[in-house]
Amino acid sequence: MSVERARRVTGAVLTWGAAVLYPPYVYFAMHDTRLGLGPGRLLLTIALTVLVLNLVRRRPLPAFALLTLAWVGAAMELRGSGTWIVQTALMDVAVGYVAAARSRRFSVSLAGAALLAQVLTAAAFPDQPDELVSRSSYMIMAMVVVWLVGNSVRVRRAHAEELTAQATARAVADERLRIARELHDMVAHSVGIIAIQAGAGGRVIDTQPGEARNALGAIEATSRETLSGLRRMLGMLRRAEPEGAPLDPAPGLDDLDRLVAATLGAGVRVDLRVRGERRPLPAEIDLSAFRIVQEALTNVVRHAGTDGCRVTIGFGDDELRVEVVDDGRGPAPGSAGYGLVGMRERVGLLKGRLDAGPGPHGGFRVEARLPVPAVAR
Repeated sequence: MSVERARRVTGAVLTWGAAVLYPPYVYFAMHDTRLGLGPGRLLLTIALTVLVLNLVRRRPLPAFALLTLAWVGAAMELRGSGTWIVQTALMDVAVGYVAAARSRRFSVSLAGAALLAQVLTAAAFPDQPDELVSRSSYMIMAMVVVWLVGNSVRVRRAHAEELTAQATARAVADERLRIARELHDMVAHSVGIIAIQAGAGGRVIDTQPGEARNALGAIEATSRETLSGLRRMLGMLRRAEPEGAPLDPAPGLDDLDRLVAATLGAGVRVDLRVRGERRPLPAEIDLSAFRIVQEALTNVVRHAGTDGCRVTIGFGDDELRVEVVDDGRGPAPGSAGYGLVGMRERVGLLKGRLDAGPGPHGGFRVEARLPVPAVAR
């Protein structure tokens, strides 16, 4: 068993052990009120109560049963005191937790059980029958209010998650359209070369057969490279005609120096390292590697809060490795944005792998591994 797993198991055993001892502790603490709770006992009671309430979010049924058992027993022990108010408040808080985190049917059932326990406890005070109606009314109103608050939190959270999912889907669609634009540039460029070479070869085939042979060789190499790229991008369907598609050649790793200079102008120094034997890459891999570095550096400038990072380009035997590491604070919770979604889309289309997350020594790390096809090697 690993140290981390042993720590989790030990923590769970201690937590649930304390929770199981909670009902008898509360009962005897209330039973012994003649001596007074005292600061130490009061703080311990509060700490154990908070622990059980925290367990309600993860294991609602057993934790709620322990909480109910503890304070129903305490209210029965101290008849006529204000313990029923504490019991009602704690059980209502627990119901609010469950209503915010679980399904409506589950939270309604739990609220009904809690309300029944509260009313039965109030009815067990035969010396105060006149207060039963008023107490029951208070308990019902309080339970309805906390359930409505918790349920509204759940509904808002579900709505926010739905909006996030829709925004992510739109980001994926936009990224696919961008990839389609870039693929269009690659194909148009290759087909243009093929047309030029074919025309030149046709004009000189009778007078200069050597030049015609060279033209045919260039046509074969270009068509094979384009066909290989189309096969790897087969899953990408172009659903809309983008406006203003760029006419310039698609960028690649040769343009990293320009990207590094632009990043330096934004206040972040980039340590660019190239490992392995540098060689030409298929256009779609070269472009995707450049876009991954570009997006990772954009995230460093916007979110990392650091003045330096490292970019490593590794040319392996059968893959291209791209790594961007910074020592900043990393993205804030909920502010990751959709840049990583676009990276994963690109890498997935090329049958590669992307790892993104906190670095081993702090900061943030993005690593993409793009397989290089055998024909390119």
